[in-house]
Amino acid sequence: MSDYVAINVLTVPAEMGAHLEERFGARAGMVEKSEGFRGFQLLRPAEGTDKYFVFTRWESKAAFEKWRDGMGAAAHDAERQQNGPMAASGSELWAFDVVLDVAPTS
Repeated sequence: MSDYVAINVLTVPAEMGAHLEERFGARAGMVEKSEGFRGFQLLRPAEGTDKYFVFTRWESKAAFEKWRDGMGAAAHDAERQQNGPMAASGSELWAFDVVLDVAPTS
């Protein structure tokens, strides 16, 4: 079975980028111990777009959905209550099965 990648594409106004990054930094540890979790990256746009990518990698779609519908939903709700409106003005979820994964050779 191949890994599953979920990318949350966030539309973030330029003046909110640092705020978004700070909020994600404060959430360190929220997903790392989830069953089936393989990795996380927050990708800042280098130029030409206002889209941030929240890149997560999972052992399966089921593992992602379990986190999303459980701990992930609870964490997002708690953050909204604690910190007010989200930094992003919009989002969409892109999902992929990993077909080819190439690592550097030594």
